Amino acid sequence: MTLSTELARGHRRPPPAPPRSGRFTLADPLGALAILSVVAVVALWVMNQGGPLSLTASDRATGSLGLLAGLLASDLMILQVVLLARIPWVERSWGHDLLTRRHRLIGFASFWLMIAHVTLFALERSTREPTAIPDALLRLFITDSWMLFATVGTLLLIMVVVTSIRAARRRLRYESWHLLHLYSYAGIAATFPHTFTDGADFHETWTRVYWWCLYGFAFAATLLYRVALPAWRSLYHRLRVESVVTETPGTVSITLKGHRLDRMRTVSGQFFVWRFLDGPGWSRGNPYTLSAAPTPDRLRITIKSAGDGSERAARLTPGTRALIEGPYGTLTARHRTRPGMLFMAAGIGITPMRALLEDAPYAPGEATLIYRYGEDEHAVFADELRAIAAQRGVELILLPGPRRADTSWQAAGSAHRADTSWQVADPAHPVRTRWQAARPAHLDDDAQVLKDLVPDIADRDVYVCGPPTWITAVRKAARGAGAHRDSVHTEEFAW
Repeated sequence: MTLSTELARGHRRPPPAPPRSGRFTLADPLGALAILSVVAVVALWVMNQGGPLSLTASDRATGSLGLLAGLLASDLMILQVVLLARIPWVERSWGHDLLTRRHRLIGFASFWLMIAHVTLFALERSTREPTAIPDALLRLFITDSWMLFATVGTLLLIMVVVTSIRAARRRLRYESWHLLHLYSYAGIAATFPHTFTDGADFHETWTRVYWWCLYGFAFAATLLYRVALPAWRSLYHRLRVESVVTETPGTVSITLKGHRLDRMRTVSGQFFVWRFLDGPGWSRGNPYTLSAAPTPDRLRITIKSAGDGSERAARLTPGTRALIEGPYGTLTARHRTRPGMLFMAAGIGITPMRALLEDAPYAPGEATLIYRYGEDEHAVFADELRAIAAQRGVELILLPGPRRADTSWQAAGSAHRADTSWQVADPAHPVRTRWQAARPAHLDDDAQVLKDLVPDIADRDVYVCGPPTWITAVRKAARGAGAHRDSVHTEEFAW
């Protein structure tokens, strides 16, 4: 049965149950375990150093605080590795966006604790040997057991953190930033030996078992889910470029054919990290979202030229082999909680929305797409979107032109509904959309404009993809217009 036939017969999906506040998910125990690991580290410090009592002795206070900072830094470094180890059930529970934000927050916390650890121990050594400070620091950072490795590892981690600051990231290509970011693994590995050979809190057998298990789990998870599983999937599914089609100036769609792709259980709205074996530079992966509903033997991605990797993609030839990591992401219909759906996209953020529009479970009249873009020639999938809207009964609202302001999701010009009509309708109950001009009042109020365009937004799940500042503006407006917090699903088109 074709999609149009199914809709023409009046097929309707039963509305999902409304969200329950305080509902329990797998994310809850995962968060508790992360907090418990930090508590365990503090408990180890208390048991081995005497806790707050160690701070009362002036000759021990600095070193004791330095040790606590080092223990917490080590624990948080392990946590941030686990967060982005691509563990499937962790990804499904938290979502890639949230994991990335938590990874960044924990990473900076770990960094400052590491700096405190180094500074406090340098102060402690200097205080202990005031007449031989250079020699004391030389032993601390170079000649003591495994300390040269620890110093090198610390410098690598400092480099990673500095290049992760937003101002620095804006000056780097994605490929360069990604390569530099991988040095964090080398940095953590280099600091590992001195922890076990020199750390006072690692001499007890059960304490050593705890830390070995923690480091071992992070290493095993990273090896399994970031190396072994992607390698196996790439070998088994044998994805190759089938065609490369120009969508708009600077934007191409790549269709890939593979073997038994349905076994990955990929759904619309998800993304993969792609590596194309087309020559030098193939090892640098780039994340691209599916731009069409996945089929058992084909996937399609759409790429806008924004760096070396995306520019190379436009030159790919049929037959080029692709390596994959994924699927990742939670911007899917699996998380739907409301009867209706509102899709909002800006620029190349239309890619996941195009896939969701194609196969998400909604009936005619239950979905609206608001699409903001610069010029008509840059409206990606314009014809495809009109065809899907006509076939599935989607209200298509277009927002051409530049943004009104950096803090607004609106375009500078008027919104207008696409000039088409729904082809699918129950003959007994004809369904047609309203195509009148849509320039709402109160243009300075983003929430009111959204409410005017989509009056029943409180009964819809809101799916959003685009630049980070635009997503922030949409999220604020959606909440102000009445959308439930748990019903707003986002995917930032950024790194």
